[in-house]
Amino acid sequence: MAVFGLFSKEKKETLDKGLEKTKTGLFDKISRIITAKSKIDDNVLDNLEEVLVTSDVGVETTLKIIERIEKRASHDKYVNTTELNKILKEEIASLLEENGSINGETPFDFSKKPYVIMVVGVNGVGKTTTIGKLAAQLKSEGKKVFLGAADTFRAAAVDQLTVWAERSGAEIIKQQMGSDTASVAYDTVKSAVANNADVVLIDTAGRLHNKINLMNELTKIRNVMAKVIPDAPHEVLLVLDGSTGQNAFQQAKEFTKATIVTSLAVTKLDGTAKGGVVLGISDQFKIPVKFIGIGEGINDLQVFDKTRFVESLFGDLA
Repeated sequence: MAVFGLFSKEKKETLDKGLEKTKTGLFDKISRIITAKSKIDDNVLDNLEEVLVTSDVGVETTLKIIERIEKRASHDKYVNTTELNKILKEEIASLLEENGSINGETPFDFSKKPYVIMVVGVNGVGKTTTIGKLAAQLKSEGKKVFLGAADTFRAAAVDQLTVWAERSGAEIIKQQMGSDTASVAYDTVKSAVANNADVVLIDTAGRLHNKINLMNELTKIRNVMAKVIPDAPHEVLLVLDGSTGQNAFQQAKEFTKATIVTSLAVTKLDGTAKGGVVLGISDQFKIPVKFIGIGEGINDLQVFDKTRFVESLFGDLA
């Protein structure tokens, strides 16, 4: 089975384990809300709203979910709280679908060759590691992968990407620390075209202290790549650390201002009870989630499956 195919049983079990802290830490409170209740009343909905907000789903998204549940409960004549879990899962999955989040299918359009992915995110969120894991998984599918070490402001980032290139068998294009980032991106795409590569992954700097510089830098990288491949990059993947909760919202806000973001990868979900941030960020920014990180292993970066994700979070609460 291809890595980017539908979830296997093993991956489902890994997902359940990776989201355990979120489920037991916060979402299990939902089961206590409906215990001994005979109907969905204002008190139940108020308590549900509190649980969702405190799990970093975000106020706006929470209110949207509650409104949908109220409408369903009224329209479908649901009065028993045993139906609440079913309605909740359906409405959250619907929200994710509306934002384009995928259901475990291949996340990239490999008919475009090479398929160029610019990866953005602040330092420390797992950006370079995410690139490395993607490279390894793509190589395991037989893809020819080129990595561009365009985060030239941190020697550690270049060194880390080099290690991943060696581990995965991907080609890496790099220059000396402090080199022009756009130059690295340009050389990477040009080499990928010349060598008939399938996929290009471009690492970028994650500094946020000067937002104007960040915007200019990312724009410059996009422009030079487009000189080689007119519609490149085909994907701008924003990596966010799920364990930071509301701070991840702020990071998404800044990066969507600095550049066009087409998809999300939310990492470090295994170490946090703040998995609700996946729902809120996707909804508020209308950006599809394509990957989630639920562990340190290469295969712990999983293609996002909205149905599996919702099932893992809520299980059978009724």
